[in-house]
Amino acid sequence: MPVHAKTATVARIQWVALLFLIAAGIINYIDRSALSIANTAIREELHISPTEMGWLLSAFSLSYAFAQLPVGALLDRFGSRIMLGLGMFFWSLAQAACGLVNNLSIFLLSRAVLGACEAPLFPAGAKVISEWYNQRERGTPTGIFIASSCIGPCIAPPLLTVIMLTIGWRWMFILTGVLGMMLAIGWYLNYRNRQQVPLSAADVAYLEEGERFRVSEKSISGKEWRGLFAHATTWGMLVGFMGVIYMVWLYLTWLPSYLEHQRGLSVAHTGWLVALPYLFGMAGMMGAGRIVDFLAARGMPLIASRKWPVCVGLLGGAAFTLPAIFASSNGVAIGCICVAMFFINMSSAACWTMVSVIVPKRLVASLGSIQNFGGYFGGSFAPIVTGWVVEHTGRYDNALMASAVIAVIAALVYFLLVKKPLPEQTDITPHIDEKGQHYDVSH
Repeated sequence: MPVHAKTATVARIQWVALLFLIAAGIINYIDRSALSIANTAIREELHISPTEMGWLLSAFSLSYAFAQLPVGALLDRFGSRIMLGLGMFFWSLAQAACGLVNNLSIFLLSRAVLGACEAPLFPAGAKVISEWYNQRERGTPTGIFIASSCIGPCIAPPLLTVIMLTIGWRWMFILTGVLGMMLAIGWYLNYRNRQQVPLSAADVAYLEEGERFRVSEKSISGKEWRGLFAHATTWGMLVGFMGVIYMVWLYLTWLPSYLEHQRGLSVAHTGWLVALPYLFGMAGMMGAGRIVDFLAARGMPLIASRKWPVCVGLLGGAAFTLPAIFASSNGVAIGCICVAMFFINMSSAACWTMVSVIVPKRLVASLGSIQNFGGYFGGSFAPIVTGWVVEHTGRYDNALMASAVIAVIAALVYFLLVKKPLPEQTDITPHIDEKGQHYDVSH
């Protein structure tokens, strides 16, 4: 337990920041979910094939993935207040524009802009938590924030289905876009980066207790950013997150269609049933935050306390996806998917808790964005592969089986490569003690 007590100033900032991050994450995933909810209606109105829908679903994730690479460095240079504020405003504008399109090309462009502008959210959240929470207390707020990625898809199916059936899929996009723009303005007006807030000695004592890295205001350089790729840990986190997001993105983009076309459920029933796996996913994410803090508080090394939930979550997601494929009962299949979502989202949250302890604060957004790039670059293939499989076989079985295999491979890579923290300066050779927990940074 921390020796230094949390001050009222820090506690207030934490709550304001966390509430806005949760709201931003919920809106973010409601926006992402809209296309999958309206999948059938849009395909019919715009005469889009399943393969074309796969590309439309992936237009978001591909642009999102590649935007991660510059956005992390920009976050570490300019801070979360302006970068997340601008990103939120323009992704919401793109979301509203999706409700006005009349052909596939413009729809692809709108989804690509949506993806690129959503890129700052999760690296920004990791940076905010690393700035405003004590090192050994970051697991719980990270889990709560990352849980928004399940709260949003949980809320989205019933909410967006009602809107779509009442006033049409176009207004569904427009209304969610306007809501996001309002939230972006609220974030910019209420949040401040750490260096913008005058802090007392007690504030700093709480925030810096237990830090293994020296506090530095130095901005990340291009050489340092490139140096992140020289470490096995970075590649382990990148490849491991590929397995997480491949499965997450497959379920997010194709689960409603799977329940309609392969399981024979109506659109109205699908809207409610899709929410169930995300309730389990939310529990997995919030549970992951508590688990890593629990393990760290009982003396497990910080890296190990995050690594085990990541690997167990990936393997559990794979283990429960496979029986869902062969279940003859819709209830059993949905139950297995719910448990799979619990595990895979536990793994996702644990990946983000790793980011906030494995590098200094000034590099958190950069490493988080590299991890996110790997995840969404790999995850971008899930909608494309699934769309192609569905068009040529009429079923989803092989696509689900592929996601389970990918998750197992990702767990193995994460286990083997993520062993040591990165050095305080990533363009130098690290000096690591025998436990892989500390650096000799005397140069």
